[in-house]
Order: sequence, then structure tokens, then C-alpha cells
Amino acid sequence: MTKICLAGATGWTGSAVARAILDADDLTLHAAVARSAAGQDLGAALGEARPWGVTVQASVPDAVAGADVLIDYTGPAAVKANVLTAIEHGAAVVVGSSGLTAEEYAEIDARARERGVGVVAAGNFSLTAAIAQAAALLAARYLPQWEIVDYASSTKPDVPSGTARELADRLGAVRRPELGHPIEETFGPIEARGAGVAGSRVHSLRLPGYVLATEVLFGLPDERLTIRHDAGTSAAPYVAGTLLAARAVVSRVGLTRGLDTLLFDR
Repeated sequence: MTKICLAGATGWTGSAVARAILDADDLTLHAAVARSAAGQDLGAALGEARPWGVTVQASVPDAVAGADVLIDYTGPAAVKANVLTAIEHGAAVVVGSSGLTAEEYAEIDARARERGVGVVAAGNFSLTAAIAQAAALLAARYLPQWEIVDYASSTKPDVPSGTARELADRLGAVRRPELGHPIEETFGPIEARGAGVAGSRVHSLRLPGYVLATEVLFGLPDERLTIRHDAGTSAAPYVAGTLLAARAVVSRVGLTRGLDTLLFDR
């Protein structure tokens, strides 16, 4: 039985993952972290009729001891410290929070290898998003020009989203896209051409009415290819991939980026 410490347990995705862990035969909810609900039973904090017997802790250092895996669904301000704390305790980590840079992931990879534990990080744990990313990586081998558009609600604080940032990082490992006109020679505000992330131009839209979507657009003379993933309004799409990662990470050492890596390396 794999013992899970879940950080962000009362959040939008975390609460759905908590319920799925309780229903799993091979996983147990060892500890839960949510600052706003610290001291409460997690079941009560989530509005369940019966207590779950898991007292919510205020921070990962208070909760991670004895866990096999930390699943982190907190936020950009807390995720790096949480991951490094778990690694120091010898726990493997599944990173569902966004906001980490490629440099921070390199540091996490090095720490995990030193401690002999695994880390699985995905900008999106949806199975369909993973398949979309795999398709984009295949296309980038043959199509030399692309740009990424990242959609989210107006209240999302981080840019680009974890899904778009991971996609750009992974595409950059395939090759650097060609540019029709050099960015530094742009006439007008250079910001209009998007941010440079691992060589890709990434455009982040933040507007009411959007949940989460990421698309990568490839272009050749007189033809185009768009690969797009749209998320709905619930956290359900992310649960199965998160639990898949939690089961796989205990047998890995170092950092694995992308749920698609787990799906297609199996």
C-alpha cells in the first residue's frame, strides 16, 4: 500500500484526488495539507457526512514524514519548497502545481538523484492533454515553425500555464523553431510577439469565460496544423493521470517531465 501525502487537499484538483485515493485499493491517504483547514478532519473540511480520520496539517514539513509519495497541488509560491522538503524526507513526488521554471526543475532533478527518489512533474495530468503533447512533439520533428497560445481565466496568476510552459520546454528539446522575421527586428512593441520560452513564442490570454486550453500552431507554406487541448470546468480529467503518476514514481529516480513520458515509455 503506497502512503500518500496530499498537499492542496482542499483545493479544486486536490479534493478530487483525495476522494480518488480513498477509493483506490493500492493507495492510502497518509496525510493531508491545507493551510486554511489545518486542524480539521479532511472529510469534514470537504463537506462529507462522515470523518475520514485524516487530520489536515498546515504545511508539508508537518505532514510528509512517513509518506511514500507527496502529491502537490498547491501553487507557484509553495511548490518548490514542498518538493524539496519531500525529497529530503526520502519521499517521491508528483508535481501537479504550475510555476516552476526549467532551472528549478534541474535543481529538483539533481536533489532527487542525490536522494535516490523519483519526481514526476506534468503541466497537465489529463490523459488527453498528454496525448496532445505527444502529438506536438512528433510534429515538431518535421515542421520547423510553431507558436503556442495559452488560455485561462482572468484570475489565473501565473503565466504561462504549467501546460504551456511544459509544452514549450519539451518542444525546445526537440529543436528550436525557426522564425520568419527576427524578434529583435520587430517594429512596434516586441511584447506583442509573445514571451520566449525555451525558444518558442508563447502567448498567454487571461479572460473571463475561459477555463484552461493550450494550443500549438504549426505552419508551412499554404498549410497549417493546430493541436489543441481544452479542459472542462471540473477537476475530473486530472485524477486518473495523477494516480497513474503516484503509482509509477516510486520505481523511478530523478525527474520525469510530462505524463506522456509515462504513457509512452511503459
